Amino acid sequence: MVITVCIVEDNKDIRSALEQIIQMSDGYTLLATYSNAQEALKNIPFVKPDIVLMDINLGEGENGIYCVRHLKPEHPEILFMMCTVYEDDEKIFEALSAGASGYILKKTAPHKLLEAIKELHEGGAPMSSQIARKVVAAFQHKQRTENRVHEKSLNLLTNREKEILELLAKGLLYKEIAAQLFISPETVRKHVYHIYEKLHVNNRVEAINKFYGR
Repeated sequence: MVITVCIVEDNKDIRSALEQIIQMSDGYTLLATYSNAQEALKNIPFVKPDIVLMDINLGEGENGIYCVRHLKPEHPEILFMMCTVYEDDEKIFEALSAGASGYILKKTAPHKLLEAIKELHEGGAPMSSQIARKVVAAFQHKQRTENRVHEKSLNLLTNREKEILELLAKGLLYKEIAAQLFISPETVRKHVYHIYEKLHVNNRVEAINKFYGR
């Protein structure tokens, strides 16, 4: 199966190099190249490539992330791979959030680029090793932050509130909890209100999920 490709790159020399890599390789067909966002936004929906190699910085006008954000929702079948010099976390996550499925650096060797295109076409999410490490590091940092927030929230609960939350998790009703703890249903209701307030949640399911770190 031949993989069809479009290139969006404002630098003439880099664009020419990418064109040659695609054109000289078996199993790949270059459908079109564009030097700016306006051309890409206008023509890609009609050309309908399998893969778009998208630069981020496209000179004047909108950038590559803007292109992906506008094209992907309308054409989910088209796969976008950012091909850029940017290695900073903000650009990486902005591109992935916009709908890009791959992110490689321009210094990637030609055979690695072709492998990445093939991997993307086969359902993968190729990234340069440097980018993958940043994604993993950012995920781990996010996880540690969430864990700290989770622990802090739980520490705000009194022993009685934790006890009630555990009983809620078992599916008990307010009146059943009240009977088991020898308090009134209204007291249970007040405790639950304070639990929701402290955990910043709106219902039983959210409270239980947050309590058990789900």
